[in-house]
Amino acid sequence: MNPPKVAIVWRGDAETRQTATSQNNRFHRIFEELEAVGIEAVPAVYDEAFADDVWSQLLGTDGVLVWVNPLQDGKSRRSLNNLLADVAAVGPWVSAHPDAIQAMGTKEILFRTKHLGWGTDTKLYGSRAQLRDEFPGVLAARGARVLKQARGNDGHGVWKVEPVSSGAQRVRVMEAAVEGVVEEMSLDDFLTRCEGYMVGDGFIVDQPFQERLGEGMVRCYMAAEKVAGFAHQYPKGLLPPGHVRPHAEKRMLAPDEQAFALLRREVEDLWVPQMIAALELDRRILPVIWDADFLYGPRTGAGADTFVLCEINVSSVFAIPDDAPAAIAQVVSNRFRDRS
Repeated sequence: MNPPKVAIVWRGDAETRQTATSQNNRFHRIFEELEAVGIEAVPAVYDEAFADDVWSQLLGTDGVLVWVNPLQDGKSRRSLNNLLADVAAVGPWVSAHPDAIQAMGTKEILFRTKHLGWGTDTKLYGSRAQLRDEFPGVLAARGARVLKQARGNDGHGVWKVEPVSSGAQRVRVMEAAVEGVVEEMSLDDFLTRCEGYMVGDGFIVDQPFQERLGEGMVRCYMAAEKVAGFAHQYPKGLLPPGHVRPHAEKRMLAPDEQAFALLRREVEDLWVPQMIAALELDRRILPVIWDADFLYGPRTGAGADTFVLCEINVSSVFAIPDDAPAAIAQVVSNRFRDRS
């Protein structure tokens, strides 16, 4: 029997598609690990200009792994997602499947899973009227909050908001995309700014600001349902002007990193199974690589760390820890075994 064939998809131009090999791109480790477990991996560079060629190529494979950003070079993934859904309906399995992206890859998941152990006091505003009716009272009663638009990247549309005056009629705001810039304005003016995020099916998620943000963020890389590694980094946004980050660069860590052993157990044994149940998600379309970003929550009475989910990334998770390519290959191999 021929080995199963997997296409690895990333965005590029016609020349990149023509010259692509398993070694001349940033995914070469994934090609190598797939081949090590007996899977033929082929490049499938994508652009809307030659989408029909990509469609034909993907139909000749058994599986598709996709690394294309939601927004890149002024282009979105909308056409690609439609293509991938059609491919998956014909036969080859796709990761990340558009249905998984829709279920896991927007900020709505923070609201839908707020009852899980990784959750916190989270609200969702689905209309401009609801935002104006409810958010002022939440801010006045509960202090600093973080508002997040439904979709975005690099901190755009993520705002720390804290009351300045009694009743929160004036606020101090910072956007995560811009380091150390603080604005003071009326709450009404700020809400007018946020209304632009609610066009069409847009919404805003509202969570409490985590006071331990300066201690960093933990990114948990997942190969389907198992941890494939961690990263610890210090965010640049939402911290006071002049705040000094201990380390400017992200530190990649192995899945058995002792500092996050408890987090790993909670993610694998409790939170991910609970998420799958809460979202009614088909395990067969759980992405072969995705990540969950956690902030440090309040310490317990015994001084132990807690963790609060702040985002899940699904559609294009890269760079990844050193252990992740082998973990991805194992998940892919298991998927083929389960289908046979």
